[in-house]
Amino acid sequence: MGETITFRDVRHSKEIRTYINQADISLKALGFTEHSFTHVMKCAEVASNLLIKLGYSGREAELAQIAGFMHDIGNVVNRLDHAQSGAIMAFRILDKMGMCAEDVAAVITAIGNHDEGSAFPVNAIAAALILADKTDVRRSRVRNQDIANFDIHDRVNYAVYDSTVDLDIENKTFTFNIQIDTEICAVMDYFEIFLNRMILCRRAANFFGLQFKLNINGLGLL
Repeated sequence: MGETITFRDVRHSKEIRTYINQADISLKALGFTEHSFTHVMKCAEVASNLLIKLGYSGREAELAQIAGFMHDIGNVVNRLDHAQSGAIMAFRILDKMGMCAEDVAAVITAIGNHDEGSAFPVNAIAAALILADKTDVRRSRVRNQDIANFDIHDRVNYAVYDSTVDLDIENKTFTFNIQIDTEICAVMDYFEIFLNRMILCRRAANFFGLQFKLNINGLGLL
């Protein structure tokens, strides 16, 4: 039947932490924003809290934590198809740790469906992970400190000086609020980079019967 592998087990696994760290080193070399422990811990927290507030079980919330923590390990192989690589890696790791097949299936399904190129909210954990991952937009993820040499990805992320998510169960909305310094980045630049991610967030919110809303500088744009 397998063991109950906890988030603590996963978070303290030397093997998993090694893959997360090396994946982030590879992404740094490629010029991507931060994908290390700050990012994955935030995804784990947001995804788990979302499921708890929506009435899912404590175990489902913990599986969302695990998926959030492990979702980017596939970048250690290659950025291309990293969601699928990560799901296969997670299957081997969690199976070896003794996790039951039902829990493994839930986690790897979420990991394999988090990248906007091929993602879909096929279950609650996947939907929660999508919302957590795609709303982690913040200045501190930008590694390049030379503003003069920012590409559009650096500029868009650096321009976001505040971001929050708000679940309103009564009104059935999930709102992503961001504050953008328009002297650094135009709002249109944000949409150029993140439109597909916002569409995916809308699908994920719809899975829960919620309406996804995007507010930029206090204006509702979606």
